Amino acid sequence: MAGSQPPPHPPTPPSAGPAKLALRDQVLAGRRRRPLASLAEDARATATHLLDTPEVRRAGTVAAYVAVGAEPGTSALLNALLASRRRVLLPLLQADGDLDWASHTGESQLYPARRGLLEPLGEPLGRDAVAGADVVLVPGLAVDDTGLRLGRGGGSYDRALARVPAGTLTCVLLYPEEVGRSVPGEEHDRRVGAVATADGVHRF
Repeated sequence: MAGSQPPPHPPTPPSAGPAKLALRDQVLAGRRRRPLASLAEDARATATHLLDTPEVRRAGTVAAYVAVGAEPGTSALLNALLASRRRVLLPLLQADGDLDWASHTGESQLYPARRGLLEPLGEPLGRDAVAGADVVLVPGLAVDDTGLRLGRGGGSYDRALARVPAGTLTCVLLYPEEVGRSVPGEEHDRRVGAVATADGVHRF
């Protein structure tokens, strides 16, 4: 028809980036306010709950990470996993932000790496090594009621989680007040199957 106008383009959805940044700032500020005396107690309680889950009890290999700063602690958990003779894989952050993996053999074999992380001295096993883990434990800042996890923004763990076979338990470690938050989602975000806190393990 003469003079007709082309249909308007659908509106571009707003980016989740600014909302994610705001939530990260809020969570990190809350972590800085946590009493130091409570951190070790929370870490021990979280470790106890995780070690009692059927998947961890059955696991031969657990992919985990070394917590730094005010993150929920992982030392008690890692030590318990090694003491029970499980194989533990820890991430090696690559220059492109992706994760390789190496075997964890004890705290004395960790060294300072980029971005303030601690990484194992072992031989790199390849980025797909995480696919062979029976349980995958990941860091985060918050999670919503569907398992949508807020990370630090580098996408490292979203890429790693994309390599984990369906049916493998994937779990983020958080503080109780960081669970059930409204997490803005983007297409590349990967959900986790559970969250572990000092209050227990909740499955999505």
